[in-house]
Amino acid sequence: MRASRALLGLFCLLICAYLLAPIFVVVGASFNAGPFLTFPPRGLSLRWFAAFLHNPVFIEAIVRSLWLALAATAVSGVIGVAAALYYVRFAARGKETVRVAILLPLLLPEVLTAMALLFFFYAIGIGTRFGAGMMIGHVLITLPFVFLNVVTALHGFDANWDLAARSLGAKPWTSFRRITLPLIKPGVINGCLFAFIISFDTFGISYLLKDVGGATLPLQLFDYLRFNFTPEAAAVSTMSIVMALIVVIATEKLVGLKIERF
Repeated sequence: MRASRALLGLFCLLICAYLLAPIFVVVGASFNAGPFLTFPPRGLSLRWFAAFLHNPVFIEAIVRSLWLALAATAVSGVIGVAAALYYVRFAARGKETVRVAILLPLLLPEVLTAMALLFFFYAIGIGTRFGAGMMIGHVLITLPFVFLNVVTALHGFDANWDLAARSLGAKPWTSFRRITLPLIKPGVINGCLFAFIISFDTFGISYLLKDVGGATLPLQLFDYLRFNFTPEAAAVSTMSIVMALIVVIATEKLVGLKIERF
């Protein structure tokens, strides 16, 4: 038994190291003192972080990505919760149709979804103006993650609690706000976290649906690396990783630990 546990622990450790290795390489390369993006770094320096902080193009791209991710998360959160409630409580014959329709973006390559949206937007005359196309695309690819997490939370929810509140005179909205939402809160939070991170990092949807001057951080990094190969790109990637970790940790500390007191 001890040998089996040791082998299992070693196997899990190797898997984690394999998954985290690219992150360690990027972070290590961001501290490179040399003029080119190499690993292991040739000396340690913060010069490329200073260059990144003084580059308005990257700063604007980060701000744009944050706002887009927040907006997409808010919209997909509202739609995902409503769709999950309908799927679990009210859908009957068309239940599987609803599930497949919402999860379809996960089954198709992202670039095919982006191309289909691009053709559709130009066919109806919207195009990619004002960033509406990119916003709709981000909501489309993040919605399944909110839906899946909320559906999982609802399957562990006892509908009798909601019926008890309704029998005591609570209106539907009051029952949802005071009973249902606090109990499915972990699923909503997890789904929105997934939605935010995926929207912030997605490339294919943003690449095909972006408006003129509406480049997000992944697009800006892609354009930068086409003509430059300096550690500044690694510094930007490191800051992106740090921001994603801050969002996850802050949400867990501020909200996740207060689930029982919602």
